[in-house]
Amino acid sequence: MNQFKIGEAAQLLGVSTDTMRRWADNGRCKAQRSVSGHRLVNGPDLARLAQELAEAPDDADRTMSARNRFTGLVTKVTKDTVMAQVEMQAGPHRVVSLISAEAVDALGLAPGVLAVAVIKATNVVIERP
Repeated sequence: MNQFKIGEAAQLLGVSTDTMRRWADNGRCKAQRSVSGHRLVNGPDLARLAQELAEAPDDADRTMSARNRFTGLVTKVTKDTVMAQVEMQAGPHRVVSLISAEAVDALGLAPGVLAVAVIKATNVVIERP
């Protein structure tokens, strides 16, 4: 059975190590100590938590058919008069989207801005939370 250290589990779920420790402490995710004292999470338990997080309802007040939503930071915006390329880092994922320059301006997208990449089929939509 695969086992993951708390830091590895946190990275896989896209949360902080502190959040993962709190979840282990309050029983949301089972963890046991290794011989060397590291907290370990069993792979099947981590998979169940990942599914639970993925199925959790989005608390935003919107209705969309897209399910793949990645919250992250805008890292780079390359813009000309008509189109723009927006790069973001969402946990371990680099997401790149080509959108109109007008949309970049309307959303106020710039490096350091929090945004959400909404992915459906081959399109990536960038929105502000």
